[in-house]
Amino acid sequence: MEWLVRENQAGIRVDVFLASQMNGSRAEAQRLIDSGCAHLNGKLSKSSVKLRMGDRVDATRPNPEPTDLLPEDIPLQVIFEDSDVLVINKPKGMVVHPAAGHFHGTVVNAALAHATDLSGIGGVARPGVVHRLDKDTSGIMVLAKNDTAHLSLQSQIKNRSAVRRYQAILWGRLPSSPLIVDAPIGRNPSDRKKMAIVFSTHGSRFAQTELSELEVYKGFSLVDAKLRTGRTHQIRVHCAYISHPVVGDPLYGGDRKPPKGLYSTEYAKQLEEALFALQGQALHAYRLSFRHPSTGEPMDFTCPLPNTMVELIEILRESDERVV
Repeated sequence: MEWLVRENQAGIRVDVFLASQMNGSRAEAQRLIDSGCAHLNGKLSKSSVKLRMGDRVDATRPNPEPTDLLPEDIPLQVIFEDSDVLVINKPKGMVVHPAAGHFHGTVVNAALAHATDLSGIGGVARPGVVHRLDKDTSGIMVLAKNDTAHLSLQSQIKNRSAVRRYQAILWGRLPSSPLIVDAPIGRNPSDRKKMAIVFSTHGSRFAQTELSELEVYKGFSLVDAKLRTGRTHQIRVHCAYISHPVVGDPLYGGDRKPPKGLYSTEYAKQLEEALFALQGQALHAYRLSFRHPSTGEPMDFTCPLPNTMVELIEILRESDERVV
């Protein structure tokens, strides 16, 4: 495929232009450029090069590479499956795809044993992966079983017609509800394992999260979080940014204990035990809506909160009666 850059497209980065023209992601566009499958005026280019009117950009999606990933007989909680999509409830503690330090026991390893016809657009290490959940975030996610389905789902997420909703337990209360957190996210310059709010024009991307309180407790709140964009660690970073981190989040300040003297000794003990049992952030992807890639039929899936979050909520609901 080849495209001619029009006047209103001048100044756009090559990778951004490609992602738009191919109805794909920026990450995929960068992989095509880096692997020599995309060219600017017939030559290799860097992703960051700015286009000029009259430039010609071409790209070809390679055939899926054979993967060395091993199928592993790991049970998956399947919510829905047909020839196009596989919708699952990912448990807390499970990594979505193989990466450094996690080459086995991932969703991809399990999915390869469950279905051999996953899409290849995500790359050789990420067959079928359209979107991700953090290791210690539980909940609903969809895998694509062919490239056509992958492109459709990817496009729906990009144009926000697909809806991803989460429930999270936060420290404290939101300053207002509903609340839209609008702050760009980029790699933390002092810790590459973390993301951060980065207001510079380089190294950050537009990010918005819509938060609404569902229940309020003594020192905590249960919120609904709707992604308007899909950045790495987005909900966790945005909640920490407004000084209400996700409870149990060890990376962004949510892994802490309630103030001493605020609760009775008995209640404080139960609360601390419930917090410890979380073993990670109290964040769950409970709802996913999209149109079926082949039929266009609206699809809407939900999955219940994990037991650890339910037990913590039950204790918090008693907090008003048991506060000193």
